[in-house]
Amino acid sequence: MRTLTQADVLALWETGRSLHPLDQGVLALQAAFPELRESVADWPLGRRNRALAQLRVAAFGASLRGWMSCRRCEEQLEFEIDGRALAEGAEPEMQIEVRGRNFRLPTSRDLAAVATEKDATAAARQLLSRCCANGEGLPWKDEFWTEEWMEAVGERMAEADPLAEILLSFECPSCAVTFEESLDLPGFLWAEMGGRAKRLLLEVHTLASAYGWSEREILALPAARREFYLGQVRA
Repeated sequence: MRTLTQADVLALWETGRSLHPLDQGVLALQAAFPELRESVADWPLGRRNRALAQLRVAAFGASLRGWMSCRRCEEQLEFEIDGRALAEGAEPEMQIEVRGRNFRLPTSRDLAAVATEKDATAAARQLLSRCCANGEGLPWKDEFWTEEWMEAVGERMAEADPLAEILLSFECPSCAVTFEESLDLPGFLWAEMGGRAKRLLLEVHTLASAYGWSEREILALPAARREFYLGQVRA
């Protein structure tokens, strides 16, 4: 993995700001892992999340801090997790078997294929059908996809790829409800990249206005030196 420069962050934000969050995550990983021959869109979700955590730790540090709304009262609840634990997570299994059927693990490409399906049950059936490795898969509308069967496949996939879904546990101090929420790691990382990109553009504007330097010259400055010049301008 290569470290993203300030110019890389700006280029990524400019290219990906109108993309779907799934595509934004793929775009970021392609920039961080340019040596890869295979498409990261075809990685199991746990492998994708592990790589995103590695990128996040390298770019922003180990501590992931954010907020979730309480499901009942909408109180804002803070969370903090160690990105290093995610970055060092185990690699997922490549294939699983459930009741005589073989399945590969879901990928970003699979999620993108069902992203427009509004019915959650239909989306789950379609997703699992895409992942069925027996022949050409199973028709997702088939009676085969009972709730019990889908739960069995989902539980086995979660065991094989524990980083595919990052669950955070909360207890609201206002209404005492306890619940779990999934951390959207691609969206979380992209929001941070967007925030940094906008701060960089503001810094470029400030220093270019004060000193007449070009964007390339300003971004090439070490962070400490750029901060010093900004302090002088704002003094």
